[in-house]
Amino acid sequence: MSDQKERVDETLSAEQAQSETAEAETFDEEVVEMEVDSMEAEASAQDLAKLLEEAQKKADEHQDQLMRAHAEIENLKRRHTQEIEKAHKYALDKFVAELLAVWDSLELGNAAAQDENADVAKLREGTELTLKMLGDVMTKFGVEQLNPEGEPFNPELHQAMSMQPRDDVEPNTVVAVVQKGYSLNGRLVRPAMVMVSQAGS
Repeated sequence: MSDQKERVDETLSAEQAQSETAEAETFDEEVVEMEVDSMEAEASAQDLAKLLEEAQKKADEHQDQLMRAHAEIENLKRRHTQEIEKAHKYALDKFVAELLAVWDSLELGNAAAQDENADVAKLREGTELTLKMLGDVMTKFGVEQLNPEGEPFNPELHQAMSMQPRDDVEPNTVVAVVQKGYSLNGRLVRPAMVMVSQAGS
């Protein structure tokens, strides 16, 4: 009986030893797995940190580019505003420079007319030349004179002062121009003041 007990004890001890060995091996495997998982997690954290750092660098670069673009747009706006102000301020420079010659001519004509011995024929000639100079300047800058005598009445360009019964011309024809009209680059500045024919009685 004691032999049997010893065998049972030996069997139990052997089983217990095997069980403990199996548990130790399982524990070792779990520890190794945990270490591997920890290493993988550490490597993954390092990769994430690197990716985050790269993303932060790109974000900083984009922020810098955005700030530069914004500053450049502000500079362009400022320059554009200054150019518009200058354009408004000095838009008439060339026109005024051309008109100065006409002004000079008028002053010379006026001074000549003050002389008691002034030659009327020369004064007329000077006035005609001055008018021609003025007409040339106006044409150069797109100012067109509207002198519609003999033309059909056009309410967009003409302003009727009165109607005259006429049998010698078609009705609604401009028969006299009281004041000439003007347009600037095709846009009406002042309508021509005219007298218009109507059918005779």
